Amino acid sequence: MTTARPAADQNQTSAQQVGTMAQNSTQAGAPAARPAASAARPSAAAAAVGPTRTRRARLKAARVDPWSVMKVSFLLSVALGVVTIVAVTVLWLVLDGLGVFNSLGNTVKEVTQSETDPQGFDLKATLSMKNTMVFSTAIAIIDVVLVTALATLGAFLYNLSASFTGGIEVTLAEED
Repeated sequence: MTTARPAADQNQTSAQQVGTMAQNSTQAGAPAARPAASAARPSAAAAAVGPTRTRRARLKAARVDPWSVMKVSFLLSVALGVVTIVAVTVLWLVLDGLGVFNSLGNTVKEVTQSETDPQGFDLKATLSMKNTMVFSTAIAIIDVVLVTALATLGAFLYNLSASFTGGIEVTLAEED
């Protein structure tokens, strides 16, 4: 029966065994042997008993390249614009297929009819597929220009503030 040792002690013992195996095999002229998977990693029971080792990496974003930010934000906003146009098209087709525009158009026409204007307001003509697509395309183009400009301006402002504060520092941690 084996006793459970802390994970750190077991890792040291495994590392010593690997080092000894590598020295012995290289002295004999053979290539270094790979240790068995069970020798390289502690068992689940040993890991549960002993403390875990945490690897940490500290990253610092002291500066971002405005040109790269502009290119990435342009591509992402173009993708968002395409998604917007497709979503508006699908939504319009679904609503038209359900007869929402006809029903709503008739209701609006009845409410807006008068003696001076017997036709009333034609909602169906206003919310036609052509008008809806022109409007959503114009919104998508404006979105591309604004998002690209604001992201690039944000990169310049970040670089300015990072020159005073040193930037953002992030610590990434991974437990073994």
